[in-house]
Amino acid sequence: MDIKINFSGRSVRYTEEEIAVVVEAMRNADPLTQGKYMREFESRFARYQQVPEGTCFTTMNGCAALEMSAQLCRFAPGDEFVIPAHTFTASAYPYLKKGARPVWADVDLRTRVVTAETVEKALTPKTKAVVVVHLYGYVADMPQIAALCRERGLVLIEDAAQAIGAEIDGKKAGSFGDMAIFSFHSHKNLTTLGEGGMLYVRDPALAAVVPGLRHNGHCAYTFERPDYWKPAMGNVDVPVLGQDMLMPSNYCLGEVECALGAKLLERIDAINDEKRERALRFMDGLADCPELEFHRVASRRHNYHLLAARMTTGQDMRDRFLRAMSEEKGIKCVVQYLPLNRYDFYKRLGCGQARCPNGDAFFDCMVSFPFQHWLTEEDTAYMLAATRDVLRGL
Repeated sequence: MDIKINFSGRSVRYTEEEIAVVVEAMRNADPLTQGKYMREFESRFARYQQVPEGTCFTTMNGCAALEMSAQLCRFAPGDEFVIPAHTFTASAYPYLKKGARPVWADVDLRTRVVTAETVEKALTPKTKAVVVVHLYGYVADMPQIAALCRERGLVLIEDAAQAIGAEIDGKKAGSFGDMAIFSFHSHKNLTTLGEGGMLYVRDPALAAVVPGLRHNGHCAYTFERPDYWKPAMGNVDVPVLGQDMLMPSNYCLGEVECALGAKLLERIDAINDEKRERALRFMDGLADCPELEFHRVASRRHNYHLLAARMTTGQDMRDRFLRAMSEEKGIKCVVQYLPLNRYDFYKRLGCGQARCPNGDAFFDCMVSFPFQHWLTEEDTAYMLAATRDVLRGL
């Protein structure tokens, strides 16, 4: 059967106003990177997040933001970081590249994110940082986790790649930690033409080195120049924190993408609210189907970047469900986020051991439904009816 509802890699359709902003930037931006649109996007994003100006930095993607956050941790030999095993690989490997070893934390079976309790169980005397991932768009219990990290003197990093706009008591995901990263990948609720990201850095001393770290070590000369062209257009130096020299990269996001991101911020709350309302209706339409266990959250703590469920009757029935949905109904549901300790990549690095029974139990029976913002009401109604019909036939 032909696929009627695909699991698309594109979350939103751009409005004519958003397209016009992109066209205007294409025509007039000078330069096409590191210009006024970047500054506007960073400023608007900081205001949206209710954090100080000068603490948010655009990046070419969320992984680039993670790479810089890992550099800013300044790990020493033997340092460890705590992170959930049930997440996307980019959440973890930047910290391995900087010399730290992961200790895998389990997630709560219902919420699918870490808790203060699961983080605390994973802490060791070698722990330097904790990476909390707000997976699927749900904010972990950050007040408790932040309190734990402050008590233990640990660096707290929020991977809010999927959670833009989600909040606890009016405080946004990505505003609790020492650092936070966001992704504007094509699949996210806010997307900047395929790739894009943002890094938040709370400490002004750390924030001060980010521009040079992000852009090849470029910086201004510290002395007055009678001729603007001597000795060159600008200086290049090594960003320094204390006694540590940080090697720069080029992680810049283009002006066109920044212009679009700043514009899309105007409707991100509406996108999140519309997806949440649709998710609630879908889940409520399956309330009498105990085979599928959803995470139902009516507040803005969940932005429903994704719509995932656990098949309570086991993996075999999950597989039969996915097969029937695809082959009989033309709906492509998927399985996501294999626990990282199971990948060859992490096994080869000696990181293949984990005690994460909840993460394993959820992943082994998980179903992720197509849930891009642009799905029509007819698509959603068809998917709901198809789900009920397939469950009845299993």
